[in-house]
Amino acid sequence: MSTFPLPRSDGGARFPGFDAASQVKHWDTATASVVMARLGRPQDIRFFTPAQEAAAGALFNQLLDQHREPRVPVVSIVDARLAAQQTDGWHYEDMPTDAQAWARTLAALDEDAGLRCGTLFATASLNEQARLLQSIQNLGKDMWHGMPAQQVWSLWTRYACTAFYSHPWAWNEIGFAGPAYPRGYKNMGVDALEPFEVPDANPGDDPIRTKAEPS
Repeated sequence: MSTFPLPRSDGGARFPGFDAASQVKHWDTATASVVMARLGRPQDIRFFTPAQEAAAGALFNQLLDQHREPRVPVVSIVDARLAAQQTDGWHYEDMPTDAQAWARTLAALDEDAGLRCGTLFATASLNEQARLLQSIQNLGKDMWHGMPAQQVWSLWTRYACTAFYSHPWAWNEIGFAGPAYPRGYKNMGVDALEPFEVPDANPGDDPIRTKAEPS
């Protein structure tokens, strides 16, 4: 990635005017250094090959619905983890190590895209990408390129979500003000906001609650 897009400086429509980074003065020095570094230029790619980087970018954009700039630089964050061998500390017995699994699954995505779409996964249309990924998820416990599809899906989503929600831009979108240490919280309880928090502008727009508690 040669350039970095303009930052998403507030929470947008859901938490208007909210900016998690504005709370940096309340974090300890070590935490502030780590978190604010994520708002700088993404690290150079060290683990992924150019082909893998392209496939991973398209995959993460689909999984996280990031189809417009600015995007949380998920590829760079995942790449840095893999280059530093910072895994979750375990992997499924019937799966290769995470580094091997990422290389194999990204190559398999390109292979499937070639067969189904006549192109690489990254250059397939968004609808073609979505249909291909849905077909993999639908396999469940069945095998996909010699690996259990549900374990592949777990690998992809675990890394994607960990990277995305480590970034202050994602915090803006969920109204999270960042680490509580050392300041802590004084207003405990449901909907008990701190002075620095912003109320949800669309409290009824909750897809989980809507599905669980239909009106």
